[in-house]
Amino acid sequence: MPARCGYGWGLLLRDGAVLLAAHRGLLPGAPFWSPPGGGWQFGESIRACVAREFKEETGLTVSVGRFLHLHEFSEGSLQALELFFEVFAEDGAQPQLGQDPEHSPGQQLLTKLSWHTPRELLQLPPAQVHPILRMVLSIDDIFVPQTLFA
Repeated sequence: MPARCGYGWGLLLRDGAVLLAAHRGLLPGAPFWSPPGGGWQFGESIRACVAREFKEETGLTVSVGRFLHLHEFSEGSLQALELFFEVFAEDGAQPQLGQDPEHSPGQQLLTKLSWHTPRELLQLPPAQVHPILRMVLSIDDIFVPQTLFA
């Protein structure tokens, strides 16, 4: 049976760079970089999902701002809608790599948090970067609402 679900992601900007999380296991021998976020739980608002997932993955308490992007993902038996929001953290708060409660300590998918400028994102192989960030030429591009369908 096909799996259908929704995900909430947060885009945190600091000093011209966006905070991304490296995930292992999605590409052979290479990290996959995407904004912090994850699965939307039944009965939870999408904004609460973004704040919860951001806290789990980065340790940061964020306020969720405006909706920015909708990305439709479809691969094999998985079909998902990914909703991206602007997020704000307390000034001076530093992210720390968190853990995904759905995975045991030895099976964590998150391996690293890192700030990336648009120039750095363009230097990575496209398959290693979430599709909404693959053609970002300036930090302003991240905050222009758009919809990408698979």
